[in-house]
Amino acid sequence: MTTDTPAPVPGPAPCPDPPPCPRRRARSSPARTSRTSRPCCPHVVPLWVGWEGDRLAFLTGPGSRKARNLARDPRVAVSVTETGNPYVMATLRGRVVEVLDGDAGWAVVDRLSVLYTGGPYPRGEERHAYLVEVDRATASSFG
Repeated sequence: MTTDTPAPVPGPAPCPDPPPCPRRRARSSPARTSRTSRPCCPHVVPLWVGWEGDRLAFLTGPGSRKARNLARDPRVAVSVTETGNPYVMATLRGRVVEVLDGDAGWAVVDRLSVLYTGGPYPRGEERHAYLVEVDRATASSFG
């Protein structure tokens, strides 16, 4: 079953039910993002994702390839699979609309880390939080 829903909108019901809501799938589920680093050079990496209000959030280092690619082109696609069942998945497409650093960035990074590890993110390296306005969300189940 594949469903295609419009992007979440601000308000009490940001994601329709049914079909299975991509918003719920982002809770500590495995996720990947794909970006093009140069023409014809895709770059796919795993990442932690969560929700900050109506925006999808993820983190990366400010000098990473992901950060450099997003500075050049803010469009992003994220694939999230259900933990324990990779055949239940959601795809979210949108664009980075805000990058948080400093205390505001670390607050988001720590919330994501708690989702995935149960504790705050180590402070050994600088991290920024990226907030994505989702334009399109698709949920699928293949088994």
